[in-house]
Amino acid sequence: MNDIRCKARSLIAVVALLVGALLGEAAPASAHATLAGSDPRDGGVLKTAPKQVTATFDESVTLVEDSLRVVDPDGRPVTAGRPHHAGGKSNTDQVNLTDGLGQGTYTVSWRVVSADSHAVSGAFTFSVGKPSTTRVTTAAAPAVDPTVNALYGIGRYVAYGGLALLIGVAVFVLACWRSVTAVRLMRRPFAIGWWALLGSSVALMLLRGPYDSGDGTAGILDVNSLRQAVGTRPGIALLVRLILLLTVAVLVRRRLPEPKPTPRVVAVSGVLVLGLAATWVTAEHAAAGIQVPVAMASTALHLLAMAVWLGGLTALLVTLHRAPAEDPLPPAAVARFSRIALAAVAVLAATGVYQSWRGLGSWQAFTTPYGRILAFKIWAVLVMLFAASHSRRWTARLLPAPEEGRVLTPAGHGGPPPPAEEGDTAGLTSQAPRRGLRRSVLAEVAIGLAVLVLTTLLTGTQTGRADAETAATATRVPGQPDISLTLIPYDTGTNTLVGRGKVQVSLSPGRTGRNVVEALVYGADDSPVTIPELRLTFTDTDRAIGPLDAGLVDEHGYWGSDTLNLPVAGTWTMKATVRVSDIDQVTVEKTVTIRQ
Repeated sequence: MNDIRCKARSLIAVVALLVGALLGEAAPASAHATLAGSDPRDGGVLKTAPKQVTATFDESVTLVEDSLRVVDPDGRPVTAGRPHHAGGKSNTDQVNLTDGLGQGTYTVSWRVVSADSHAVSGAFTFSVGKPSTTRVTTAAAPAVDPTVNALYGIGRYVAYGGLALLIGVAVFVLACWRSVTAVRLMRRPFAIGWWALLGSSVALMLLRGPYDSGDGTAGILDVNSLRQAVGTRPGIALLVRLILLLTVAVLVRRRLPEPKPTPRVVAVSGVLVLGLAATWVTAEHAAAGIQVPVAMASTALHLLAMAVWLGGLTALLVTLHRAPAEDPLPPAAVARFSRIALAAVAVLAATGVYQSWRGLGSWQAFTTPYGRILAFKIWAVLVMLFAASHSRRWTARLLPAPEEGRVLTPAGHGGPPPPAEEGDTAGLTSQAPRRGLRRSVLAEVAIGLAVLVLTTLLTGTQTGRADAETAATATRVPGQPDISLTLIPYDTGTNTLVGRGKVQVSLSPGRTGRNVVEALVYGADDSPVTIPELRLTFTDTDRAIGPLDAGLVDEHGYWGSDTLNLPVAGTWTMKATVRVSDIDQVTVEKTVTIRQ
């Protein structure tokens, strides 16, 4: 026995270390990574071919094979080597290019795995010399193979259902009806939940490799793909889940005949339950975004409350239908579950409000896909609460004072009520409360399954807050972090290539405070040109501020500066002095709106 306890403690310690590693890797980020910048930037025209291409994201990302691909105008790959993090920065994706790139437009396609374990993809272009027609489309390919994505989604649905059944059944037996009959009745539902969670976790582990890499179903049984998946945070979470499930199997096999487990077993079971919850929260939306520690705790409580409520309802429904006449379900057990369910609903409400605020950010975000699914879930929960209120009414009818100790006999069984345990001394012969309770509980379970489906959809959908942030920068330059772009035509009066054209000025972030300025000069044929001098000033005439010199420096291909500070929001006049020769220059202006 001491040897068994020692092994159990060692196993729990290993699991704790793995869960700790998962928690340590979870860092603040925005759900679903988005491209925050690129070098070369999207649509940029370079005089000389770059040595590498770098994509920068708004959060840490995991790179996979071909996570950054570059092809020439004819669709031929021009990358050299594997993608890697630039300078060790986890939010970058960089790949080297081959030598001797010719003139024309190049297409860059990227695909990475976000901090919340979801794969995302996109594309942008840049040109060398001048833009050209290309045979390659810039539309981003699906981040995940459709078949793999569908199978992965099914696996997640089954995993949530298995967890709910596993935890809910255990809580019902331990907290509501501790009897040999309850253990016997719940053995099959518990086993179904365990096998569903185990099978779905194994399937998700096999699917994780092709999910991350973007490969099709052929990669499911690929050993290298599986090895790479195990090294990722979602893979570690699934591995921990499998270890915990095997531990549950050993514990249950040794203790299943006992209706009243020891405090040690209850404590170990609690640790295992928390560990299972951790394998979800460390690989979903809670692991990315704002207030990560609070979000992870809230999500764990939300998940466990859901499992206790929905799984417990299933256990209650089974016992209402299958409890034998010689040992029927006591009404007091129904009352205990009713109190537990009420507490679970309170936890769901509190954590649900927080998670809704965290996921939405504003009322307007209800118009996003995440917001619409959340709205459906809220309505489904309200309907489920309505059904639960009927269940509580039927439960109250089963316990009219002073007959609280009566037991619930199943339909079709007559005769005197049998003795009840734990203070339940008389039998209940009225069938109306029993039938009403069965119907209301069945309705709760059916609606609960819909809530479970909607919950799974939410965890796979980009949050409304992230969507709203993207929409707020919808006018930005693609591939750049929130940029104001302005074109200023100029004409010096000379009939040369550089004598007339336009200056393209970008301000990042285009808001009050410090801004990065980049200016490109295009000649009469819309190709980049070199000029000896470019000066840029900003003036707010209404407040008599300026002119503020941007301090542009020739960066050998474009003019740039990172010292411009615009103190107030409003409409500013931007003046560009373009000198194309020793004697030819012109000053042109255009207004630009600076936001707060």
